Parts: sequence; structure tokens; C-alpha cells
Amino acid sequence: MQTLTTRDGLSLVRHDWAAAGAPRGRVLIVHGLGEHGGRYAALAAALNRDGWQVHAHDQRGHGRSGGPRGALPHAAALLEDLAQVIDSLPTGGPLVLLGHSMGGLVAARFVAEALVDGSAATWSRTPAALVLSSPALDAGLGRWQRLQLALGMAMAPDRAVGNGLRPAWISRDPQVVSAYEADALVHDRITPRLARFIVDGGTLVRARADRWRVPTLLMWAGADRCVAPAGSAAFAAAAPPDVLQARAWPALFHEIFNEPERAEVVAALLGWLAVDRR
Repeated sequence: MQTLTTRDGLSLVRHDWAAAGAPRGRVLIVHGLGEHGGRYAALAAALNRDGWQVHAHDQRGHGRSGGPRGALPHAAALLEDLAQVIDSLPTGGPLVLLGHSMGGLVAARFVAEALVDGSAATWSRTPAALVLSSPALDAGLGRWQRLQLALGMAMAPDRAVGNGLRPAWISRDPQVVSAYEADALVHDRITPRLARFIVDGGTLVRARADRWRVPTLLMWAGADRCVAPAGSAAFAAAAPPDVLQARAWPALFHEIFNEPERAEVVAALLGWLAVDRR
């Protein structure tokens, strides 16, 4: 593991999994809410066997990285952190961002920045390709939850509360759920400020889908209860078909790489990555 220091002085932990021999390229995994990069070791091993160098970082407020659990100092913090992690990576072929859940939202929002009219933010980078796994492009908030979020932002934007997600929703594999529940680095905290970032980011990404130009593989769980599958479906309907390959897995729960059908999902990923992304 490597440790980076953010612009505001937090320590970010980066995980690295080396490919055997000269790598075909680099995959940077961006994890979801409440979890950490270390949970992706099995996926990293599959990518390593296929010739990819793999990296992941524990996002601020998660895993072994610093910061209050589930908190966000300002809307661009996770995006600035991602740019810093990208800049820290060793060279070696094209860079693919692979984001899951909240990490999928972070990665997609990161890519969407280059589509703005005028100058993009200083943290903007353009990867060779993007993979989205059950991305949080629609948090699925109901009317009452939106009211709660508005009140939280007005009264206590940095107060962490339970995120309301149940471990049983992540996978139909009981061993995956048990390991998640026993993982001391997993938490269920979220602040209104982080929730606001997720909601607003999903809206922005969907609005820019028709201008998408980074090759993207979008795979989502049709039986997802952690995020609304409708967000992925809406993005898939709007994005140009020449840059987007989309696939829904109707029976799968949220963590598609940790479902009983994981071998089929990984094969779909590796098949898509086999195209030259340079």
C-alpha cells in the first residue's frame, strides 16, 4: 500500500496489484459508499491475470484513509482526490477508471467535467476508458427523503447518520454478506453534504449523457435496492451508442462482481477491455 497526502492534509491509502510482466494498461478502481478499496482484491486478481495493473484508493472518510467517516468538506473533494491519485500512478499504458456505486458516480462525474462549456476544473482528467458498475446515478430518494436531505443541509450538513442500506442488499451470496458485516473497515455513515453531492452528481451526469465521448462500459443490477437502476437505464438511453456499451443484469443485486454470477460479469468486463483503448 502507498499513502498520499491530500491538499487539505488527509492521508489517502492506495492499494496496488501488479500484473505479471509488462502491463496492457492500468485500471483504477473507485469504491462505493461505506466500503474500501481492499474489497476488490479478487477483481484485481482477475484483471492482473489478464495483464492489467490494478490500483484502488480508500476514498476520504473510508477504509484506512483519513477524514470523518462518510463526510465531505466540499462538493469537489472526492474529485480532487481522484485527480491526485491518478497523478500518483506509475506509467504503463492506457488508464481505465472502474467505479462501483458511489464510486461509479464519482468516476462518471469526473469524466463529465471535460464536457462543460468553457474551462473545466483544474482537477479534470480524461481517462482512456470508463467502466461503471451499478453506479449511483440515481440515489432513488423519495419525496420524504428529499425533504430530510434539504433539512439536513440547512441544519447540520456535516452530521453523519446511518445511510439506511442493509448488508443483505449487496449480494445474494451469504458469504459475501457475512464478510461485509465482519469487515471492521466498513461503515454505514453518511452526511447530508455527501448525500447532496451524490444526488447532484447523478443529475449532472445524466444531463450530459448525450455529449459523452469517453468509451464506457455500463453494467448494472436490475434487482438493486442500494441505488435506483433507473439512473443507469436513463444514462444508457441518452448516451451515444458508439461510445457506450450497456448491459443490465436483471436478477443481480448491487455488487455485480460479488454475485454468484460473478464469473460471467468479469468475463464481460475482460471482453470489453480486450479492445485497444490507447
